[in-house]
Amino acid sequence: MGKRVVKELTYDAPLEDVAAMLTDPAFRERVLERMQVLRGSATVASGSDGTVVTIDQVQSASGLPSFATKLVGDEIRIHQVEAWRTPEHADVEVTIPGKPGEMAGTATLTEAAGRTTERVDLEVTVRLPLVGGKIEGLVADMLGKALDKEHETGVAWLAGR
Repeated sequence: MGKRVVKELTYDAPLEDVAAMLTDPAFRERVLERMQVLRGSATVASGSDGTVVTIDQVQSASGLPSFATKLVGDEIRIHQVEAWRTPEHADVEVTIPGKPGEMAGTATLTEAAGRTTERVDLEVTVRLPLVGGKIEGLVADMLGKALDKEHETGVAWLAGR
């Protein structure tokens, strides 16, 4: 079944600036720092079919309920790929390598009156009997907090341009 996460993040900047920020590896590295990941990296590859942002991160599992840490261990590795086919649209896939869960969906940018809204729409799926729904809820909460941290970092990033 899965759990859907929809989040809208608004920036006081034109779409072109927000798109440039979201595809800047230095910005993505700053977000990882602000999220206090254990380890992480961000890479960006541009080609004829758009720009692909790849983010690898390892987060501590401390603070998760015991049933979740039994499944993931002390650390959680997260692999995120955003395929920006246009400056306004990306297909997003997030996996937890070696674990039975993923997120997939889109990120879209729209501009109105010089302000840009990023709409992230992802479906969280964990294929585990009995506890899958609980873990989907935990992952959705983690995703929401990560997006809030990205937004907070983005507002500061754009203010400093």
